Amino acid sequence: PIMTCEFSIKTFDELTTVDVYHILKARSQVFVVEQNCPYQDMDEVDFDCLHLVAHQNEALIGYCRIIPPQFNHKRSSVNPSGPIPAIGRVLVLAEHRGYGVARQMMLEAIKYCRKKYGKKTIIISAQTYLLNFYESLGFIVEGERYLEDGIEHVAMVLPIIKKVKVKKESSGMVSSILSFLLLILALLFIVGLVYLMV
Repeated sequence: PIMTCEFSIKTFDELTTVDVYHILKARSQVFVVEQNCPYQDMDEVDFDCLHLVAHQNEALIGYCRIIPPQFNHKRSSVNPSGPIPAIGRVLVLAEHRGYGVARQMMLEAIKYCRKKYGKKTIIISAQTYLLNFYESLGFIVEGERYLEDGIEHVAMVLPIIKKVKVKKESSGMVSSILSFLLLILALLFIVGLVYLMV
């Protein structure tokens, strides 16, 4: 069953103190306590991020943050042309997993990045056990796996798929070659007829 939830996206300054409390509580619950990983979750990056919260009846059930291109230091070889946005700290609280919340949330984050930053590759640092999930959203692995705070990660990117435009000239050329061949066949036919008549 798919769980329906509401989404809000706020800059750090738009978050209330209660929002910040619930976001940080959820992040430490998942990334520190649940994953048994003592690490410094609160980094200075939060001030420059957009904070996407999935909520149900106003309670936080999922969260991720979007790092705007100008504040993101991760680069991609797929799109080496400059700064790109990143999505990070993706979480769904344990009791709400298995209902498609993470997928809805990631689609929301991707949609926002596309709208706000245009056609740019999006980069994430994925925990490797979630590879299939991110691949199902169109992300592809970039580079080697690495350990971060004792947990295996890999960089993944969502490239911009360029739509291949069928060139009109080539189809025009094909049709002109065909009509030229038809003309020759018609001429040969006429020549053949004249030959037979003589």
